Amino acid sequence: MIKHRGFPGRLAGTDFQFTIRRANPKGATPLVARERRSDRRPADRRADTGFLQALWDHFGSEPFERGNLDAGRLSWFFGREVVAVDEDFDPTDYEALLQIDERVARASFPDVFGS
Repeated sequence: MIKHRGFPGRLAGTDFQFTIRRANPKGATPLVARERRSDRRPADRRADTGFLQALWDHFGSEPFERGNLDAGRLSWFFGREVVAVDEDFDPTDYEALLQIDERVARASFPDVFGS
């Protein structure tokens, strides 16, 4: 499992986790597309914005390995703002390639992109 050096481990001043410390010997937690509802708490919204900002700052529009990114946090974006690069994507693979769908991400989180 690749560790993304320089990627924030959590949202500053909170317990919202962005990365994991070590690989699970039984395999990675599967990524599943979670629905973000409009009635989410403000703290959850800040965590979403902070995580997408960190992804954009760290990877930009380039493909990246899932690596040590937290599956729970990533699942809030999976299938919308963050998509699989390969058709044979394995949601339980730490080496799976992902990419930010910039068009969708800009529409969902305009503050991250300054639009």
